[in-house]
Amino acid sequence: MRAWARGLGVETYVGTSGRVFPMDRKAAPLLRGWVRRLKDHGAAFHMQHRWRGWNENGALRFDTPCGAIERPAGAVVLALDGASWPQLGSDGLWQGLLQERGIAVAPLVPPNCGFDIDWSAHFVKRHAGAPLKPVVAHWHDRDGVQHELQGECVATATCIEGSLIYTVGADLREQIDTHGVAELGLDLVPGRSLERVSAELDKPPKGRSFSEHLRRQVGIGGVKAALLYEHLGKQPGDDLALVARTLKYLPLRLLRPRPIAEAISSAGGVRLEALDAHLMALAQPGVFCTGEMLDWEAPTGGYLLTACFAGGLRAANGAVHWLQRQGARVTSDH
Repeated sequence: MRAWARGLGVETYVGTSGRVFPMDRKAAPLLRGWVRRLKDHGAAFHMQHRWRGWNENGALRFDTPCGAIERPAGAVVLALDGASWPQLGSDGLWQGLLQERGIAVAPLVPPNCGFDIDWSAHFVKRHAGAPLKPVVAHWHDRDGVQHELQGECVATATCIEGSLIYTVGADLREQIDTHGVAELGLDLVPGRSLERVSAELDKPPKGRSFSEHLRRQVGIGGVKAALLYEHLGKQPGDDLALVARTLKYLPLRLLRPRPIAEAISSAGGVRLEALDAHLMALAQPGVFCTGEMLDWEAPTGGYLLTACFAGGLRAANGAVHWLQRQGARVTSDH
């Protein structure tokens, strides 16, 4: 991927997270270079066209600014995204079109998204939008195995979200599907043992308020302190042992994922068993599906993009091979 970007005139670097970024942190130059290369190779772009499926003869149907049109195709690669951010075109309406043709589709669900929490009005007013960092998330997967992961997240007016939540979201979503709610534990003082936190809290406050004692002894203030009060009530200092345990594991009750329209990406889609090794639909020869519209799930960011690029390459090569088998003269040089 880095060599491909370099070929488009965009240098990249590897960040501290291991992810790859454009050197100038901008996507537009990469996109412009990519579109320019495609046009140089003969690709045509038809804007404001909405695909409406097939007609009775198998031709593709489109709504266009000039009216409805139909076009035959020896092969077609569908890369129709999921159902996140419908205002940009990803509305997922293709699901019904494929199902009508016998192509199995799993329901689309929100992966990289936040999860609703019933915060108090006071918490929302004072701390909505505040980052929680660093924290360690504790959760269970479908088999009951406990996991933990350090990272960062954000408490919003309605939910908790951010890269840490997106990473563990699939397990949380399964918990909700199974039990109606999910529990996510947060360690608000990572790197400190329970014994150390207890010892620091047990030191005499010397006339300071409990909030100031928390801040001075264990560095807890702002949104982290607010979470503690949100869970334990207004007088948490009456039981310092409970405070220490809660700082090491503060349980959050997650009610539901945020709507898929707000999600960064979608899970679900065309079932992999409905496709062959070249991503061609078994029920619709000559039709290839790729990208986020497939039934798979990946962490957001570069992982998602890299997998979509890889799937696009596989589907494109599959389309070329299919056309060649049908007697068409086509190459995959580009």
